[in-house]
Amino acid sequence: MPNPRRGTPCPVRQDTAAAVVARREGEPLKHQTDIARAASLIADPSRARMLKCLSDGRALPASALAGEAGVGAATASVHLAKLVEGGFVTVEPQGRHRYYRLAGPDLTAALEALALIAPPLPITSLKQSNRTNALHRSRTCYDHLAGQLGVGLMRALLERSVLTGYDGIHRPEEAVRDRPSSYGHDIRYELTDSGRRQLAELGVDTERLPPRRPAIRYCVDWSEHQHHLAGGLGAALTSRLFQRGWVRWGAGPRVVHLTDSGAAGLERSLGLVLA
Repeated sequence: MPNPRRGTPCPVRQDTAAAVVARREGEPLKHQTDIARAASLIADPSRARMLKCLSDGRALPASALAGEAGVGAATASVHLAKLVEGGFVTVEPQGRHRYYRLAGPDLTAALEALALIAPPLPITSLKQSNRTNALHRSRTCYDHLAGQLGVGLMRALLERSVLTGYDGIHRPEEAVRDRPSSYGHDIRYELTDSGRRQLAELGVDTERLPPRRPAIRYCVDWSEHQHHLAGGLGAALTSRLFQRGWVRWGAGPRVVHLTDSGAAGLERSLGLVLA
């Protein structure tokens, strides 16, 4: 039985490309999913690097993805065509260029879940070591913040009573469906009236969140084993932090950096202090 402290569980979601398409079209999933086909799309090292590069939610041109994967333009086009056909990636023509974007946040969750069981890549340079540390410190999980910054922000929102419902700690021995590196299901967080006012002071209008997307969700952070804020509110808050210059993109895919003004602003507005 679910722990009563954790509220009403949310429905189980099918985190596959087919499920993403089905939900987007508003239709129930009527057939079993083809796990083997999905796995084959990820199995190629070049495609896997492209997918990881797109996991921060941004649309990128084929040239940038080719460079990240270490392949030529023609080879990259073949890989991207397969990812588009498989429903993993969408393409957006802009003038003479074509920009590619991950089909949805469920794919980011699936990639991070696979990372938990995948053998680690050997770190052979200081650059790789620094990038790994940067991902642990602050990164995006599709369109919301993760890593130490993400879970610290979630903790601050709970301590300031912006959100209520639980303490943000993942306890495996108490978990029913929650697993690291995936959307959470066991707990229901809620936005308080005080929280709406505090977020409004940051420039986040909680009345204008996307109506077809859950406003408040959480992920179990794979590196910190705590909760970070997802859903429409997590995306809106992250977008606002970028707009204010409180966070900025790093050199590597998904890496973000907290700026000096951001550290001061988050401490002033939410009491967040990161080591």
